[in-house]
Amino acid sequence: MKIIHKSFGKTKHGEEATLYTITNSNGMKVSFTDFGAHIVSILVPDANGSLVDVNLGFENLAGYEDNVPGLGAFIGRHANRIGGAKFEINGKVYELEKNDGANNLHGGYVGYNKFLYETEVYEDDDIASIEFSRLSPHMEQGFPGNLDISVTYSLTEANELVIEYLAISDRDTIVNLTNHSYFNLSGHASGSILDHKLWIKSNQFTPTTSDLIPTGEIRDVEGTPMDFRNFKSIGQDIDADYEPLIMAGGYDHNYILDINGNEVEKVAELKDDKSGRKMEVFTNLPGMQLYTANFLQPMTNTKGGANYARRDGVCFETQYYPNSCNISSFPSCLLKAGKEYDSVTIYKFSNN
Repeated sequence: MKIIHKSFGKTKHGEEATLYTITNSNGMKVSFTDFGAHIVSILVPDANGSLVDVNLGFENLAGYEDNVPGLGAFIGRHANRIGGAKFEINGKVYELEKNDGANNLHGGYVGYNKFLYETEVYEDDDIASIEFSRLSPHMEQGFPGNLDISVTYSLTEANELVIEYLAISDRDTIVNLTNHSYFNLSGHASGSILDHKLWIKSNQFTPTTSDLIPTGEIRDVEGTPMDFRNFKSIGQDIDADYEPLIMAGGYDHNYILDINGNEVEKVAELKDDKSGRKMEVFTNLPGMQLYTANFLQPMTNTKGGANYARRDGVCFETQYYPNSCNISSFPSCLLKAGKEYDSVTIYKFSNN
């Protein structure tokens, strides 16, 4: 295991950002920055041993400071959407920014990917880790409680990128943390991911209204284009005449994972026949947002000037269900004062 770090430039506010890179003995190489706790790059060997970056991203720090689509971003305090941009705890209503129509998305305009984090580095023979941490003060983004948060990224010799989220608050609050990396196993600049094959361990999903807020309904995937219980290409049914897909412009839906939640389990697998790469997803969280980059548009500062476009990446955002703070039948993202939030997501890479 090898960890190096170098300057990643200065933020608009004059803060010095650092880029950290972990390399394992297989040649897999993952880079992160303390600005926003972003995952900047993930270089994975293909079937011939050729290293390619499979994570869409930016060439420099300025790209991550803007980063409207959230490439590689650490998302919090609440990932995904909160209906009406408000919720209630202990009889008190908390109002949030309406940054997605009438709703709140990913915490608001200034998300957790917009701050500089304190850093700790840990090295062992078969694993190396980088921990990013900060205090999210009471009422930041409109959420109650001083929240001590950390996200730890680890690379193992088994080509696993392990993400562990820890948080503790001094008041009752809601917490729903995730990562918003866009994956393309052919390489970040390879265009459409519609020919990638996907399997998801899920029998049900949560349908939404037209503004992508769950209605509270739990719907079986059986007999619908939402069914990924057997491998199929992402593009096979993405343009089907099916209302949830039409409303979202593709897949942008929360899947109810068929796991017990007591341990980290495999919940999805993505395969790319062209490169021979595959990625397995593991988590202990109850849901996962499958997002096929339906709103991704060309932008500046991308890696190598790549011309990213709609459906050029796919996200696997492990999470509590969207708007669970307002739908009592959903698993709750309420974090009681003094209790610890602890979740794990693993992206494991291999080749045929």
